Amino acid sequence: MDHVSNTYRLGIKELRSLWRDPMMLFLILYAFSLGIYVSATGMPETLHKAPVAIIDEDQSPLSSRVIGAFYPPHFTPPWLVGLDEADKGMDAGRYTFALDIPPDFQRDVLAGRQPAVQLNIDATRMSQAFTGGGYIQQIVQGEVSEFMKGTRASEPLPVDLALRARFNPTLAQSWFGAVMEIINNVTMLSIVLTGAALIREREHGTIEHLLVMPVTPFEIMASKVWAMGLVVLLACAFALTVVVRGLLHVPIEGSVMLFLLGAGLHLFATTSIGIFMGTIARSMPQFGLLLMLVLLPLQMLSGGMTPRESMPEFVQTIMLAAPTTHFVKMAQAILYRGAGLDVVWPQFLAITVIGALFFAVALSRFRKTIGAMA
Repeated sequence: MDHVSNTYRLGIKELRSLWRDPMMLFLILYAFSLGIYVSATGMPETLHKAPVAIIDEDQSPLSSRVIGAFYPPHFTPPWLVGLDEADKGMDAGRYTFALDIPPDFQRDVLAGRQPAVQLNIDATRMSQAFTGGGYIQQIVQGEVSEFMKGTRASEPLPVDLALRARFNPTLAQSWFGAVMEIINNVTMLSIVLTGAALIREREHGTIEHLLVMPVTPFEIMASKVWAMGLVVLLACAFALTVVVRGLLHVPIEGSVMLFLLGAGLHLFATTSIGIFMGTIARSMPQFGLLLMLVLLPLQMLSGGMTPRESMPEFVQTIMLAAPTTHFVKMAQAILYRGAGLDVVWPQFLAITVIGALFFAVALSRFRKTIGAMA
C-alpha cells in the first residue's frame, strides 16, 4: 500500500506541475479541439474548386454545352480566355486546366470526323492534375454523347456492378481525418508530456529532491505514466464526444468505452517511450529533435495514412513492434466498423505485451540515469 500511496501522491504532483505550465495546457487544448476540427474540415476533396480556363474557338451550341458542364464544387466557373491569354495564365499559376475547343468543333462532330480537343494541365498540382484530367474527359465525352443522341442513356452492360460504400457511405474525408487526428494526437502528446515532465524536473533541479525521499525509481516513473496518461485519455474522450460527434457530426459506430480502454493500454506503451526518450535527451531542444525521429515513423508507417499492405514487407514486419500499428488497427475497427472485443482482442494483447516491454526497458534506463545522478 505504501507503493500505491507514493505513486498516487507523486502523480498528483505531476498534475499540479502540468497545471502550472500554460504552454503545455494550451498544446493539449488545441490538439484535442481546434486541431482536430481544422484537420477534418481543412482536408479538401482531391478535386475541389479547381480553376479551369476554356478557349472556345467554335462558339457553337455544343461548345456552350461543354462550357456549362463545369461548375462547383469540383471546378470553379470557367474562365473564357483567348489563345494568347491561356499560356500566360498557366505560366502565372491562375489555372490548373486549360481546355481548347477547336474551330468547327460541332460541325466535325456531326460529320463523324472525331475532332481533337486539347487539354493543357499544370502538372505541378499533382492531386488535381491526376484526378481532374479524367473528370474533364468524362465531361466532354458525356456532353458530346448527349448532344449526338439527345440523351445520356447508354446500352446496358452485360454485368450490373452494384457499389456499396460501407462504414462511410458519403465518402466524406472529414470522417477519416477527425478520427485519425485523435489517434495521432494521443501518441504525440503522451510522448511529449512524459518526456517533458522528466526533463523539466532535471532542469529545475527537483529530481534531486525526489532522490532524497523514500520513493523508488519505479514509483517515480509509474506516477508520470499514470498522471500524463490520464490527462491524454480525458482529452481524448472530450474530443470524441464534443468535437467529433458534436461539432463535426461524425458517427461513432462502436463502443467509446472499449476504444478508451484500448487507448489506455496504448498510453501505457507511449508514455514509457516518452520516459525513455527523456532519459536520453539532456534538454528540451534535444528532446524535440529526437521526437521528430521517433514520432514521424510511428505515425506514417502505422497504417493510418497508408494501408500497411502497400508498404514493403520489411517495413510491415518492423512496424509490428510499434504500438501505433496495433492501436490504429484497433481504433479503426472499433470507431469505424463497430467491432467488439471478440474482434480486436489480438490488438489489445499485442499492445499490452509491447507496453510491458517498453515499460521495462524505460524503467531500466531510468534507474541507471537516477543512479548516475545520485
